[in-house]
Amino acid sequence: MSQLKDQVLDALRTVQDPDLKRDLVSLNMVKTVEVDGQGNVRVVVELTTPACPLKKKIEDDCRAAIARVPGVANIVVEMGARVTTSAAPEGKNRLPGVKNILAVGSGKGGVGKSTTATNISVALKELGAQVALLDADIYGPNIPGMMGVAGRPKVINKRIIPIESNGVKLMSMGFLVSEDQPVVWRGPMLHGVMKQLLFDVAWGEIDYLVIDTPPGTGDVQLSLSQMVPVNGSVIVTTPQNVALQDVRKGLSMFKKVDIPVLGIVENMSYYLCPACGHRDEVFDHGGGERVAAELGLDFLGGVPLNSEIRRSMDVGRPVAGVKGSDFYAIYREIAQKVAQQLAIRNARAAIDLTPPPTTMLAEETT
Repeated sequence: MSQLKDQVLDALRTVQDPDLKRDLVSLNMVKTVEVDGQGNVRVVVELTTPACPLKKKIEDDCRAAIARVPGVANIVVEMGARVTTSAAPEGKNRLPGVKNILAVGSGKGGVGKSTTATNISVALKELGAQVALLDADIYGPNIPGMMGVAGRPKVINKRIIPIESNGVKLMSMGFLVSEDQPVVWRGPMLHGVMKQLLFDVAWGEIDYLVIDTPPGTGDVQLSLSQMVPVNGSVIVTTPQNVALQDVRKGLSMFKKVDIPVLGIVENMSYYLCPACGHRDEVFDHGGGERVAAELGLDFLGGVPLNSEIRRSMDVGRPVAGVKGSDFYAIYREIAQKVAQQLAIRNARAAIDLTPPPTTMLAEETT
């Protein structure tokens, strides 16, 4: 039985993570291998995110590899996940319990950045992750309305308790000021408020903290980059040239503050008439994909212009959480690609810091 277990483990060494190009055993993704006297095999594989878009392929590859081992009768492959993180750069403090921080930004306003940030957050939650959403648009906080919540958060032991909606923990300046009260602050005051919204909130154990940043390139983005390690960012645009010009500004800004850009989302990509199915490219089409290719970024997906999305955000029920919605799958795919990119970056950083296992070194020298 011990011999069969070793053979199963060796078989799993032939299964590679498609992104990292290394086998599951050396990546420490194979957590359990159980074999009984009848040749029944149970394997537990732990992925780096529950939102992994390649989960089915990895599971199928494991089954196929084990099936080639003589003496195996039945195969059970259980796929789990534990979201990874990366080491915080020197001089930056990690938020307690928060594994990954994702900034969602845009070069200009009016492109649907907050809608995108909200739906990515809800989609990640739907995929099984623990998620929080911080509305960092101090002057124009829209997240409370889009998530259908209001009121003031509780404070316990000098820690702000985030409000929860759609399974996502929320914090926003919109919870702290009345709807008709403008926020008129200079840069230094914004820095102080951002510090409070980040470090004085009891986030708990969170896989992904999504931060909806203000449009443009300003004080909030700079403060964010100075205070916490941001694992990645997403730039939201619309297809027309004037918006795409601002994508380059947003990319330049994130590069200057050392925040990696994971990719581009094209919002209002096209209009599909719900009555007749006619497609009209109101704001042009494909610009986001073209500029992503030009800048060497991943194109994360295009979201059509549709009244269902607008209505869902107006009533605080994001379409990413409505399984019957036509747009559920669109935001789910975008969220999977974002989680995949974050997991790849975290894993590669860990691989670079950790020498290969002894068994791998032995194989390479034979």
